[in-house]
Amino acid sequence: MPTTVTAHGTAAQKTFLLPDLGEGLTEAELVRWLVAVGDTVAVDQPIAEVETAKAIVEVPTPFGGTVAVLHGEPGSTLDVGAPLITVAEVTPSGAEVTSGGAEVTPGGAEVTPSGAEVTPSPDEIYRTEERAGSRGRPEDSGSGNVLIGYGTAGGTVGGRTRRRKGAPPSSATPAAEPSRTTAPGRAVRVVSPIVRKLAADLGITLGSISGSGPDGLIMRRDVESAGVTSAPQGVTSPQQAVTSAPQGVTSPPQGVTSATHGVTSAPQGVTSAGETDAKTGLGIASRTPVTGVRKAVAQAMVRSRTEIPEATVWVDADATELVKLRSDLKRRDPDTTPSLLAFIARFVLAGLVKYPELNTRLEETAEGAQEIVRFDGINLGFAAQTDRGLMVPAIRGAHRLSARQIDAELRRLTGLARDGKASPADLTGGTFTLNNYGVFGVDGSAAIINHPEAAILGIGRIIDRPWAVDGELAVRKVVQLTLVFDHRVCDGGTAGGFLRFVADAVEQPGSVLADL
Repeated sequence: MPTTVTAHGTAAQKTFLLPDLGEGLTEAELVRWLVAVGDTVAVDQPIAEVETAKAIVEVPTPFGGTVAVLHGEPGSTLDVGAPLITVAEVTPSGAEVTSGGAEVTPGGAEVTPSGAEVTPSPDEIYRTEERAGSRGRPEDSGSGNVLIGYGTAGGTVGGRTRRRKGAPPSSATPAAEPSRTTAPGRAVRVVSPIVRKLAADLGITLGSISGSGPDGLIMRRDVESAGVTSAPQGVTSPQQAVTSAPQGVTSPPQGVTSATHGVTSAPQGVTSAGETDAKTGLGIASRTPVTGVRKAVAQAMVRSRTEIPEATVWVDADATELVKLRSDLKRRDPDTTPSLLAFIARFVLAGLVKYPELNTRLEETAEGAQEIVRFDGINLGFAAQTDRGLMVPAIRGAHRLSARQIDAELRRLTGLARDGKASPADLTGGTFTLNNYGVFGVDGSAAIINHPEAAILGIGRIIDRPWAVDGELAVRKVVQLTLVFDHRVCDGGTAGGFLRFVADAVEQPGSVLADL
């Protein structure tokens, strides 16, 4: 993990730089500090909450000691690699000293007595990240749990202290390296902490994955692909406990000057009185910065509409029998009866098995050609409206689940998303998306495809409408289904066949459920 180290008398100051919180993400908004200047912190103690385009996460410190500087104010935006927190760490009395006067901490970080910073090179940072969590550590080193599964930049037992260029050789006698308990092997090629976290969430060993990136670098798509193949049969209960933020957290004292490198001050949102818009002549009530989730949604929507030649088909379906079926089940088993959305989701999964062209993704090869990637399994995403904006959690391995299990996952993931506790693994990896805009009281919508997926199915409200039944007019429960699809991956016949299959299942649920 990137760090900088300085020495001041008998205390070494270590600055923790904001790590890459997600593959491709370059910044994060500082929501709040969980510690204050002067507080004593332990290794792996959460020190701040930051918001990325994916979720709000707690960032733990890889260092123990006394908080010296908080680099940023709540509401500000920090660049990846910018200083986050500086911790003063008292140097042990047994620290080694080189012949040139440079002090070496037990973790292997070199500190100059003059107070000049020593910033590791990119290669050293990479080696430190890869080494973290893989071998034993001294008690004072990082524990390897930054963002749980990311790895901290701690020293390792038997590690050798590196000398700066031009520095004289150390007069200290190196400690004998203990015998290895495991066979040496090639370091796992992972750079992004979000890839490590995703693998940990899915229970996947990174060493078992072949990377598709440069020089075998393991990318997010490699972990997601492995996750689809090895998805467990069972699902987590919706009553699974969610860890809350630490209690009794004190805010930073006023008057503390924070570093400004890589930090953008957050706009206040409300403009000064009297400001007038030049184009309309109207007064401007407020200005809201596009950040966090809203920024990510905007970028994804623009990319989808720019890159995907979409087409739309829709159909009205008589859902009377489905509503009746669920009502009967609800009377017999009120606690575990699946929702109507869970039933429709199960029909969609069956339809995707029959029409797999819609469960695909279009990718460009290294030569610039295009290829359609078809998946062996389905990760079903669904749109969830939250206070932070639109989220799309994904039910991994949904094709293996029953309607009851799907309902449990819908409730669990919706709760996590609305509480801001959904992990990056929960919000990525979907291969097809459901959008239940009927909850907003509307009948239909031409939804935007969740890039890079190939299709999205919209579900309108179920309302009473006149409907012809056996040549006579009757009042029935009617729902409109709308499919938006990427015309590059399939033609209208496939899209129409899939939509008709789902509509038939809604109208005659008994016949379809008998085959599932």
